[in-house]
Amino acid sequence: MAGDEAFRHEIRDWLAANLAGELRGAGGPGRENEAFPERLAFARRLAAAGWTTLAWPVEHGGRGASLAQQVIFHEEYARSGAPSRVDHIGTTMVGPTLMELGTPGQQRRFLPALAAVEELWCQGYSEPGAGSDLAGVTTRARLDGDEWVLTGQKVWTSLAHVADWCFVLARTAPPDDGAPRHRGLSYLLVPMRQPGVTVRPIRQLTGDSEFNEVFFDDARTPGDLVVGKPGEGWRVAMATLAHERGAATVGQQIGFQRDLDDLVALARGNGAAADPFLRSRLARASVDLTVLRAHTLRTLALATPPPANPSVVKLLWTRWRQGLGELAMDVLARGASEADTERWQRLFLFSRADTIYGGSDEIQRGIVAERVLGLPRGDRR
Repeated sequence: MAGDEAFRHEIRDWLAANLAGELRGAGGPGRENEAFPERLAFARRLAAAGWTTLAWPVEHGGRGASLAQQVIFHEEYARSGAPSRVDHIGTTMVGPTLMELGTPGQQRRFLPALAAVEELWCQGYSEPGAGSDLAGVTTRARLDGDEWVLTGQKVWTSLAHVADWCFVLARTAPPDDGAPRHRGLSYLLVPMRQPGVTVRPIRQLTGDSEFNEVFFDDARTPGDLVVGKPGEGWRVAMATLAHERGAATVGQQIGFQRDLDDLVALARGNGAAADPFLRSRLARASVDLTVLRAHTLRTLALATPPPANPSVVKLLWTRWRQGLGELAMDVLARGASEADTERWQRLFLFSRADTIYGGSDEIQRGIVAERVLGLPRGDRR
């Protein structure tokens, strides 16, 4: 459509005028601390131009962009080499959740700051004893007058060391006997910069520390900062996860294609492409990525996507990226520069976490088994 092409030229021209060379390719999984102040400043320039809340409704300060325009934006953003976003947890997860389930007061308090990237957010779901099993959350919150008091621990909390706020899944009441374990959970908005919150960085295989342990020791938050009713935290948490994997996955796949193209160029340069087996694996990676992109675009276009589709997409892309890292190690064995070696080793090491964070493969397969195949929990394989 002509309007969509005009939109494509608009974002392409804006990026060309505003993207400094040193920011190209900065950040991303395994490198979230890289050039962080500069990336934050760039995010605020994006916000001032109305790009960070592209998909938000106009009444909430967004542009009300169509799905096609959202896809175009993420395509052009990725193709330009623009830096990894520092505001994505707030603008793509918290903001849409508050628009859907938050109170008018919560929306007035948080949405303008989210849109302007004035406050950064982190996600308080995973715990040491629960991992991706959110129904096993043991962090507790109790009402003390007009405040919630939280005690517990979260882990693998990305960007907690720079976040101003955390949306926390906490147990506010024990489930009734025989009731599902997710009963009694609540979804609380908790300020990070207070005496009751301790953030401890976790050193990764890559040497960086972009995710953390977070300890709540009688941390407090106002009583009205519960999203939904107390005890409805599971429903709100699932709504947040549904918002997490949308049109942005298209931009992610553009980045994957760039990685694959660079690996093919390396294989041609060092002779690895002459090996029929490696050449076949490179071709297979290209085919699989094309299929992943087609599946993503098809499901984005559906008015009601299949209920387990986010789990299917997560399973597909994490396995693909881990496979690319393993393939890169075999290509590197034929020789590479120091810079290439560092880049591909980092991807290989960090991709070990891809099948764990954001919901482990085991959890995703369980969701597919129950929601698509209709299997009872005891029949999972």
